[in-house]
Order: sequence, then structure tokens, then C-alpha cells
Amino acid sequence: MPTDDYFANDPRTNLERMLAGDLYIADDPEIARRQREAMRLTARYQAAYLDDPAEARPILTELLASAGEGIDVRPPLYVDYGSNISIGARTFVNYNLTALDVARITIGEDCQIGPNVQLLTPTHPVEPQPRRDKLEAALPITIGDNVWLGGGAIICPGVTIGDNSVIGAGAVVTKDIPANVVAVGNPARPVRTL
Repeated sequence: MPTDDYFANDPRTNLERMLAGDLYIADDPEIARRQREAMRLTARYQAAYLDDPAEARPILTELLASAGEGIDVRPPLYVDYGSNISIGARTFVNYNLTALDVARITIGEDCQIGPNVQLLTPTHPVEPQPRRDKLEAALPITIGDNVWLGGGAIICPGVTIGDNSVIGAGAVVTKDIPANVVAVGNPARPVRTL
């Protein structure tokens, strides 16, 4: 199917569809501009952080939708836009976070994010032809307060993790996790109440 047929009765741009959480194609010039700007800011942030983390803070504040007081985000950091990410106060993010923020990513206060964690909001159609036609969408991710994501954890689109929960290293979180549990495995399942 020609890609124009998917949006025949929809006058919005692909950026507008993306921001609404609807299917879109990432060929909008404004989408590309925003992605390049995020790459520039993350590169500047990494360079500045190496010299002085305090001096890097204004760059991080420019990149993110919101950055709470006392957060520490160790580079490298990889984002799609940055502008759809909020990080609560006193949260620590270890090296190599990949946060694909096509949809909103909200990280609560006092969280611990281990190295190599992936927060992945993008989705793609399961059907072959729409996927071949480059359609995509996204679902938001919400991480509650005082959550610990172990190293290498993968949080999938649309997942919410409740306050105080712990996600084990290497876990793949495909469904919501309630508050006050330890969840491990692939797919991650609660194994203990806190």
C-alpha cells in the first residue's frame, strides 16, 4: 500500500501524529531536526561532564523535559529527542542509558538506574506490509519513585513500574510491575514483595 494511503483522511504532519501517539512515518524534516539536536546536546553533555559534571548540568537541563535537583546522569546517554524525558530529584543514572523517547518517559525521584538500561517507547506493526512501509508509533513508560532498575534491564513500550520496586539485572519488562516488589526474568515477573 502506498504510504500516503495510510493518512489519506488525516491532515496532520508525521510529527503531529507522532506527538499524539498515533502511527506515523519518521520522514518529517522537523523530526530529523529534533533528533540531530538531541545528538548534538548529548555529545556536548558528555564532553562537559568529563571536565566538570556541575558545568554539564545546564546542557542536561536543555536536553530534557525536566531534570530534578540533585540528579546524576553519567554519560554516555542516548536519546531520540530528550524533550520527552523527565527525571525526578536525586535520581542516579549509570553509564550507557538508552532512552528512546518517541513517547514520554517519566522517571521518578530517588531512582537508581543501572548501566546499560534501555527504556524503549517505540512500537512497530506486527503485520509485515505496514512495517515494510515504515509505520511506527510509541507508548509511554513510567518509572515510579525509589525504583531500582538493575544493569541491562529492558523496559518495553507502555510499561509502568510502581514505587519502590526493584527490577533485576537483565530483566525484560513487557508488562506493568506493581509497587513494592522485586521482579526478575524474561519476561519479568514479581518474585518477592517488599
